[in-house]
Amino acid sequence: MKKTMRNAVLSSALVTSVLFSGAMDPSVIGGGFAKAERVPEIQISNGMTQPVFSLSEAIVERVFVETEVDSDRDGKLDRVRADIIRPKETENGLKVPVIYEMSPYRSGILNVPVYDVDHELYAVPSKEKSKQATYPMAEPNLSGYYDDYFVPRGYAVILAESIGTGLSTGCPTTGDQDEVLGTKAVIDWVNGRTKAFDAEGKEISADWSTGDVGMTGVSYNGTLPNAVAGTGVEGLKTIVPVAAISSWYEYYRSNGLVVAPGGYQGEDADNMAEAVLTRANPEACEEVIQDLTEGMDRTTGDYNDFWKERDYTKDAKNIDASVFVVHGLNDWNVKTKHFSDWWEVLKKNDVPRKLWLHQGGHSSPYSFRKDEWLSTLNKWFDYWLYDIDNDVMDQPSVDIQREDKTWTTEESWPAAGAKKTNLYLNPSSEEADGTLTLKPVLNKYKIAQSFTDEPMIKAEDLALNPETASPHRLVYVTAPFDKKVRLSGTPEVSIRASINKPVSNLTALLVRYGADKTEIITRGWADPQNLHDETRSTALKPGKYYTFSWDLQPDDYVFNKGDKLGIVLMASDYNYTIRPKAGTKIEIDPRHSRIELPIVGGAKVLNWK
Repeated sequence: MKKTMRNAVLSSALVTSVLFSGAMDPSVIGGGFAKAERVPEIQISNGMTQPVFSLSEAIVERVFVETEVDSDRDGKLDRVRADIIRPKETENGLKVPVIYEMSPYRSGILNVPVYDVDHELYAVPSKEKSKQATYPMAEPNLSGYYDDYFVPRGYAVILAESIGTGLSTGCPTTGDQDEVLGTKAVIDWVNGRTKAFDAEGKEISADWSTGDVGMTGVSYNGTLPNAVAGTGVEGLKTIVPVAAISSWYEYYRSNGLVVAPGGYQGEDADNMAEAVLTRANPEACEEVIQDLTEGMDRTTGDYNDFWKERDYTKDAKNIDASVFVVHGLNDWNVKTKHFSDWWEVLKKNDVPRKLWLHQGGHSSPYSFRKDEWLSTLNKWFDYWLYDIDNDVMDQPSVDIQREDKTWTTEESWPAAGAKKTNLYLNPSSEEADGTLTLKPVLNKYKIAQSFTDEPMIKAEDLALNPETASPHRLVYVTAPFDKKVRLSGTPEVSIRASINKPVSNLTALLVRYGADKTEIITRGWADPQNLHDETRSTALKPGKYYTFSWDLQPDDYVFNKGDKLGIVLMASDYNYTIRPKAGTKIEIDPRHSRIELPIVGGAKVLNWK
């Protein structure tokens, strides 16, 4: 993957070297060379470019890049606004690579209607006014450190805004091919494959660039690098997606169920587009927004062609760039399945990769591991964009922040030695909940257990007090661990159950019951009508038993000695699912129900007496 540097041959990364360009008069220096103006290119120390260029004297310009799409269907190719800042020395022959961030948020986010979720499942949705700003925020001011840090080190920084937002033309389309190609156009321009113009219409070239580009960003701004990498565009050498979406279906759906991103109940793909529709005359996009509403199928929640187009994991085979993935293990906006699925397809396609997992939520390491983050990012971009021989690819592939906020390194994820381990549901009685055991317990009395849906009780409350029976959930808890136990990977639950109605929500929580607190570790949701796969709903017969299986969000968590692990089974999840009327009854056959956990060391570490 490493490419030969186009404008210099660099010295060893372990010594400091300064490269110069420009003519030298042979009449002064050393008695024979005249002093001439020297233009510093880059300085390297310990495998990293150093800040030798003036930020205050950097060149700032704005261009409008012509794309290959006409998303607003007006007969004209869309153009995206791009702001560039680059060292002044690029006017004198210095050629530099580009760090590029595309965003739909540069001109703000509108407070638009979102969907009402308090209605029966599969009813035609109505809309209500949102009471707060929504959508996966990308910390709009965060990008300021890109130019502050990297321009002095010999990079150009391009900050652009997506189609249909701000000064860009076209319409926002929530991650489809038009939006991807609109983002790709900037890389094409840097490499001379498309045109760009200034505000007066004069054509502008990027003759100051090497053509090598690294993309980065947080949330939506990190999602677009995933999408563009899947096009295999020439010139894109690396991406650094932070808290990024790998499939929009997994952002708004789960196993056939309509599920909200954490904190934004009622949001969906169409009102996402409406929220960033900040271009002039937004009415030009009414038909496009209507197509989004129809295509996303909020009625069934099934995976369809609309979502397939926005699923970037299928395009990993095309990636010709390295990938540095960063994600929070407690991110309930862009959930952990996004990094896990992306990481796995990168592995399958032999993509050079690196992973940071932290204990935060929807955030960037800049806010809590700043020095290490900047130096690692510096080395990463230097290696892939300047071909500097440093140690960034020799380091362990994975950095994980543990629960006590310390960091450890590993060679892979999930952790080496993580084995699928089944724990079986063991009912105590018809009235009480039960235990989790390593082996199925003979249910000679054929006890069935049940609960009724109460959508207005939050999961955090239903997870409490496992020793107390509740009519609205079932809890199964292990014996205390006699040592630390690590979970690393994706839990799955399988239950044999009947429902007294044709439809219901299904939710499973994985909970830590510790001496200090009760904590939901991870959770997952499913539409029982999608019992075969997420692409089609199947009618269920009320009262008939089926086997329902679904995954929970991936995690990496260490339980302490003395902790108990519990699974909570419930129906609706107040903060995530549609909330129908209370009263749906789900009956469980514990004999044929289990949870599968990725335990490091497998069943042998769970040696309960």
